Amino acid sequence: MDLMHALRTRRSIRKFEDRPVAEAMIRQVLEAAMAAPSAGNAQPWQFVVLTDPAKLADAAAIHPYAKMAAQAPVGILVCGDLSLEKYAGYWVQDCSAAMQNLLLAAHGLGLGAVWTGIYPIEERVRDFTKLANLPQGVIPLGFAPMGWPAQPSGEVNRFREDRIHYNTY
Repeated sequence: MDLMHALRTRRSIRKFEDRPVAEAMIRQVLEAAMAAPSAGNAQPWQFVVLTDPAKLADAAAIHPYAKMAAQAPVGILVCGDLSLEKYAGYWVQDCSAAMQNLLLAAHGLGLGAVWTGIYPIEERVRDFTKLANLPQGVIPLGFAPMGWPAQPSGEVNRFREDRIHYNTY
């Protein structure tokens, strides 16, 4: 898939077909996530892949905007590992870049996914930490339910000339 086409056609997918995602595809998505840039090349991320239907149902129950996880064959939890940071606080940006790569890779493979935010909502951080048994210092940033799309999506142009400023606002 052409990169610019992929960027313009990637959409948040919240409905999934009832079929599994191959482990090789999950690995490709994770490889893309780990190719993201990070401050000082620290790569302060950890990923928890949920494939257990009970765990996915639990994720849907604890996150008000992740109800679709109960029907997804896969969910990937993107986490920041504070012990891997070179520059304090940049894990959020680093893991956000990893999440974006993950979403684009899924789209490029014909999968659909949606980024559901966790951090900085304390209740969500606490509940996903418990769900995934995260160790201290590993903070969940976001959760991406993923699978084969069961909804249409198309290209959207969101370009806004009025949001561009050169040299000064």
